[in-house]
Amino acid sequence: MLTDFHFYLVAIPAVVLVGLSKGGLGGALALMGVPLMALAVSPVQAAAIFLPILIVMDIVALFAWRHYNHRETLLIMLPGAIAGIALGWATSSLISADAMRLVVASVTILFVLRYFHESFKSRKGQEIPAKPQRPAAATLWSSLSGYASFVAHAGGPPFQIYVLPLKLDPKTYTGMSVRFFAIMNAIKLIPYFALGALDATNLKTSASLLPVAMLATLAGARVVKYLKPAVFYPLMYAMALIAALKLLWDGLPF
Repeated sequence: MLTDFHFYLVAIPAVVLVGLSKGGLGGALALMGVPLMALAVSPVQAAAIFLPILIVMDIVALFAWRHYNHRETLLIMLPGAIAGIALGWATSSLISADAMRLVVASVTILFVLRYFHESFKSRKGQEIPAKPQRPAAATLWSSLSGYASFVAHAGGPPFQIYVLPLKLDPKTYTGMSVRFFAIMNAIKLIPYFALGALDATNLKTSASLLPVAMLATLAGARVVKYLKPAVFYPLMYAMALIAALKLLWDGLPF
């Protein structure tokens, strides 16, 4: 287990941010976790330390959101996500994480700008209807989510690109997203173990941060349950934009 004081000085805030995100406050906070922890350890080790923590956060979030789900959306997206993870494992050495970050960031920024443009039009009386389920689009974006999650820890924005326009109830949206990413993180354990990233030191360090992780996740869930759709959806799109800008910054070659 890591015992350096400076590590925990950055690791605890990193875990809090990710926990709040896991509770339902949006993917932008989650993207800050690994880079923040990477101020004290290597990015690879930070990602390895985080994965068991994410699994526990997922369990807490699943409990907090156990009454909410959108089964149809979850089932339509899981096959693509699993395929994306498998493809990421098979080709991670061929495509750099930075390149994937730039692709995901660019698409997400355009998506969010389109949303705010449509929101501006809706204020003039042009209502934006919820989109129906689209299996082809679901497969595309969930595959990219799985791939980006494995290669660059950036699965949130592609997921949001498909799901946010469905305009699900905020609690339903959050419950479904919790299940989606919990399943993805559980599957990612297999390649992480195969790559030898989950050694005893990293696992013990992960365990030492679990109390903070669980409390932060519950706090995030509590906040989201009181948000109305008129507040929730602009917040989620804003979080997606922040996440995209963070990915863009991380992916730029300077």
